[in-house]
Amino acid sequence: MAKYFDVHPENPQPRTIGTVADSIRSGALVAYPTDSCFALGCQLGSRDGIDRIRSIRQLDDRHHFTLVCQNFAQLGQFVHIDNDVFRAIKAATPGSYTFILPATKEVPRKLLHAKKKTVGVRIPDHAVAQALLAELGEPLLSSTLLLPGEDEPLTQGWEIKERLDHVVDAVVDSGECGTEPTTVIDFSGSEPELVRRGAGDPSRFE
Repeated sequence: MAKYFDVHPENPQPRTIGTVADSIRSGALVAYPTDSCFALGCQLGSRDGIDRIRSIRQLDDRHHFTLVCQNFAQLGQFVHIDNDVFRAIKAATPGSYTFILPATKEVPRKLLHAKKKTVGVRIPDHAVAQALLAELGEPLLSSTLLLPGEDEPLTQGWEIKERLDHVVDAVVDSGECGTEPTTVIDFSGSEPELVRRGAGDPSRFE
């Protein structure tokens, strides 16, 4: 049965955030809020967490997992990024964007796109997500909480607890968060490619 944590949306309680972070370090899979809907998250190197996310969402090896990062210093450890791309991403973060980039050796092989050796990265503009990332001191391996066969992601903490009670370990609820997944931009080729139109304005990359 999943634990349920009710946190303040702007000033999340440090003790609660610490408890959630400890559970993630111990291998927990959590549902947590971001600026573009809820996400499933686990520790970066958790093979069990990756397998559980794949199972819940029924994902194949072409799916791009996302490393949700606290800031640019952290993001730069996990992806190769040139100056032009750096400036473009810097101008759009934090925010509701996911960027696909070539991964560094710091990223576990199991997370990489099977053919491209790329990974998604993002920096959220959400107080609870940022507090959790600061407490963890490393990115959260994440995927949008969009269930198979459904067009809309789950947006209510109580409903997530009800529906995923036996497949996640914790639900972090801070009330209303975004209802649209991130806009996804692929920077791994010669030109930026809009992969998914979502919450972030894609016009700056077109």
